[in-house]
Amino acid sequence: MLVDDIGDVTITNDGATILKLLEVEHPAAKVLVELSQIQDREVGDGTTSVVILASELLKRGNQLIQNKIHPTTVITGFRMALKEAVKHIQNNLVLKMDTITRDVLVKTAQTTLSSKLIGPESEFFSNVIVDAMLNVKQVGIDGTAKYPVKSVNILKIHGKSVMESQLVNGYALQTMRGAQGMPLTVKKAKIACLDMSLNRFRLAPGVAVLVDNPEHLEKIRQRELNITKERCQKLIQAGANVILCTKGIDEFAIKYFVEAGAIAVRRLAKPDLRRIAKATGAQVLISFAEENGEEQVDSSALGEAEEVSEERVGDNDFIFFKNSKNTQSQTLLLRGANEFMLDEVERSVHDALCAVKRVLESNSLVIGGGCVEVSTSIYLDYYARTLGSREQLAISEFAEALNVIPKTLSINAAKDATDLLTKLRFVHDKAQKSEGDDGNKYKHTGLDLVLGKIRNNFQAGVFEPAISKIKSLK
Repeated sequence: MLVDDIGDVTITNDGATILKLLEVEHPAAKVLVELSQIQDREVGDGTTSVVILASELLKRGNQLIQNKIHPTTVITGFRMALKEAVKHIQNNLVLKMDTITRDVLVKTAQTTLSSKLIGPESEFFSNVIVDAMLNVKQVGIDGTAKYPVKSVNILKIHGKSVMESQLVNGYALQTMRGAQGMPLTVKKAKIACLDMSLNRFRLAPGVAVLVDNPEHLEKIRQRELNITKERCQKLIQAGANVILCTKGIDEFAIKYFVEAGAIAVRRLAKPDLRRIAKATGAQVLISFAEENGEEQVDSSALGEAEEVSEERVGDNDFIFFKNSKNTQSQTLLLRGANEFMLDEVERSVHDALCAVKRVLESNSLVIGGGCVEVSTSIYLDYYARTLGSREQLAISEFAEALNVIPKTLSINAAKDATDLLTKLRFVHDKAQKSEGDDGNKYKHTGLDLVLGKIRNNFQAGVFEPAISKIKSLK
């Protein structure tokens, strides 16, 4: 539990969040904080692991320097160890798959969520997260598939239990209709996305109109109203029955949309408008003007959705855009007892979304539960003995530092860390000395933190994105 200067409370076990909220003055500690933020941005998961590993490397590097080993030698040794470690992981531990099955994706999400606050509900959330990521698939010009996490909109709603969270196929906004007279639901919606104002038309600042007749003044006022009226009518004539506007819509303009049976939403955030436009195939209009100076709305600029409706969820009203033309947008409605719970669930879900995204985009994963770290540690131990230079000492310390991850996992699970680590090292040593089926049989061995023993984590389904391990080392 963290309390800031103004009394805001944050309850979390997410490493990156804790470090971000701490007031750190020491330069080396600031580097570690930044390290966790980079890992969070690039991978999304493994933020705590990268700080623990970096701290252990600093500690062991400092011990070498105190033993009269020159810092340059230590740095060179660490770089050599890093290069060999990445090569070992890519050649021997990364599981490349032509097609990632849904079951593998669900187990990857479960592995990420197992250490979070919603660990007991990981099975439910894993299925929801995998569905969301598969639905936001985008294929680029070069044929590569992308799975943008930002296309999954997360909304937090107070009330009920986390198990009543739901995934909406489309986009949802925490807002409401411009007037109560508008319909609650519009089927086969044609959506206009406007980054402009539908308020009463006014001349630009600095433009002056000289009037010598009071009657002309009234005509000017009437024309200002008519311009906005004509714009509303052009939208309706183009077929738009859902109007989204980033700026204001005057009450007299709202009247025309009510009469036409359309839904109008005003003062929408620009990022939300862009996402809806992308999901529905609409164009964001900043003006109705054409090349000839006339104003016109082209029906091809409108987006499409099967249904747009306003629904009340919890204490707030939401506008739902369901089954849009391009199903590249999903909304996850998170339920929870209070703000602290909802914030932590959101952080946990975001980490799992990032993990699934990385597996889908790279088609590669590794075995979790300390398997990668121990295997790499033993490999580097052997590699260090092949060198006759001082760098051997730094590489050996790098190898020992990797053991801090399974050791920390065991301690946090209240298990005998020394006993589990020795068993794990023995099995991975045997795997690297054996060849063929015997080697493959043992190289996927990792920790079972529930029963406090070692097991084949490939069969147990403990998977992590390969990039999270490689980036942690780098």
